Amino acid sequence: RLDRIGAGGPFRFTATADMKDSSRNIAVVDQGGLTLPDRDYYLKDDARSTALREAYGEHLRKMFGLLGAGAEEAAAQARAVVEIETGLARGSLDRVTRRDPARRYYKMTRHELGSLAPEFAWDVYFEAAGAPAFESLNIAAPPFLRRLDEMLNRRPRAEWRAYLTWRLLHSQAANLPEAFRREHFEFFGRRLTGRREQPARWKQCVAAVDAALGEDLGRRYVERAFGERDKKRMLGMVEALAKALEKDIAELPWMSAATRRQAVAKLRAVTHKIGYPERWRDYTALEVARGDAVGNQMRAAEFAWKERIGKIGTPVDATEWRMTPPTVNAYYSALENNINFPAGILQPPLFDREMDDAVNFGAIGAVIGHELTHGFDDQGRKFDSQGNLRDWWTAEDAREFEKRAECFVRQYEEYEAVPGVKLNGKLTLGENVADAGGVRLAYLALLAELAGKPAARVDGFTPEQRFFLGWAQVWCQNRTEEYARRQAITDPHSPGRWRVNGVVSNMPEFREAFGCRAGDAMVREQPCRVW
Repeated sequence: RLDRIGAGGPFRFTATADMKDSSRNIAVVDQGGLTLPDRDYYLKDDARSTALREAYGEHLRKMFGLLGAGAEEAAAQARAVVEIETGLARGSLDRVTRRDPARRYYKMTRHELGSLAPEFAWDVYFEAAGAPAFESLNIAAPPFLRRLDEMLNRRPRAEWRAYLTWRLLHSQAANLPEAFRREHFEFFGRRLTGRREQPARWKQCVAAVDAALGEDLGRRYVERAFGERDKKRMLGMVEALAKALEKDIAELPWMSAATRRQAVAKLRAVTHKIGYPERWRDYTALEVARGDAVGNQMRAAEFAWKERIGKIGTPVDATEWRMTPPTVNAYYSALENNINFPAGILQPPLFDREMDDAVNFGAIGAVIGHELTHGFDDQGRKFDSQGNLRDWWTAEDAREFEKRAECFVRQYEEYEAVPGVKLNGKLTLGENVADAGGVRLAYLALLAELAGKPAARVDGFTPEQRFFLGWAQVWCQNRTEEYARRQAITDPHSPGRWRVNGVVSNMPEFREAFGCRAGDAMVREQPCRVW
């Protein structure tokens, strides 16, 4: 029941495309159950991590107290939650390990799952979850389930009740009376990310509607903010970037003809989704009641749950979106081999219909190239043109890729998120490779677009300089130190400063555009490049 209403328990149950047969959806059981952002928050023993865990325990105690527990009972419940989550963290795979899709694919029968973790009543759970009949599933993290099984056998039921109560309380904290909301913000907003104040009420309301009724909200957004002219211009840029990537693949000196053919076949199979879905989701069955915030959120979560779990065993619908139309983001799906650009991302500074091609290619063009390159980064390259986990590289080409990728690992591990906190080059590898590839491809596409046209200066800058300024504008940001620390541990994207400077310092095109010399800060002595 907690899973169905969005609270969640100690593991994740869902449905996704089968990595080895991407045309069909498969049931998946995966690690989960943590409240803090990452397993390392529970396991590191430095002074900062220890102090944060103590603050988290105090937050738990206060929240249980607000729920009505006495001082002693609240303290005991808080301890139980911290201990259970720490146990789950000890069984969890780290984020770098999970970047390898092969480490997240262990297809088993339901009987084998029962043997792996016999303390849990899996058949009872699947029936209560409303899952359709299925015989096999992907166990994405077997060590985690073995750890969970040990804990179910060892820890008293009273502790599990406290933990599950916390899951429900935490999931609804934003919808409860002010005392709960304030205490929730004090820890998760102020302490964990450095926020000084809660987001404006209207922003919280829009976010809630986007989470629950995203495509209904998206229809209204698209009607007001996104036209066919924008979609047509975007598709034109996508085609230009895809053409640039195919030319780049054809000219790579380190790739053999056999791998090159497969790479081109995969690129040509990429489908492009721009703006909004072909078919809007029907929310008729979802009851929304005025004055019932908690009930509305629970019913919305259950509506989404039924839709998702009902996909088990069905063909994959590649026309569906994993982001709502107003979202300011984009993604590449390795399992569907498609790139997706919601209407929300097509606004300044990423896309400006009043700006010239140089700026737009440097901004949204580089993001398009970024998503295309994800199909060939350290994760995406392991999937074929049909979205199946299959090694289509020659052994020599794979070694050449790894050698070039390692250059990016070393480069970004030189950078600091905040003083004393270095970036994780392996965690951010895919995004850094995609940034580098995306900017280079967008630059090539711009040059093709400008061929034969006069290179007019605007505000004193050449088109080539404006291209790089467009890329830099995209990643301007303000961050608190707390947020930067959290990002360094959990986010596969590098901070904005290094998404800009890390990329362009590798590019002779940037060096030429701004007249940089060898030895200058923005010129790397040993530049990194994969694509």
